[in-house]
Amino acid sequence: MTNPAVQNYVVVQIILKEKLWGTGSGNLPELEKAINAQAALGYRLHTITTASSGSKGFGGGDRIQATMVFERLGL
Repeated sequence: MTNPAVQNYVVVQIILKEKLWGTGSGNLPELEKAINAQAALGYRLHTITTASSGSKGFGGGDRIQATMVFERLGL
């Protein structure tokens, strides 16, 4: 019997801001930090999806929304 207080899945969303010049995210360590935080709680990354929101004007850069689903280990 499983404990109803324990979540089997956790969903986390992070907004990543693109670099002003060039390509790629300037803050991938933020994504890594979120993944490692869930791993420390006993979850593994099950699914990740991304969506781009486009430019936010001069100096704003593009934004990418990363949605991650984590699955509890040892179910």
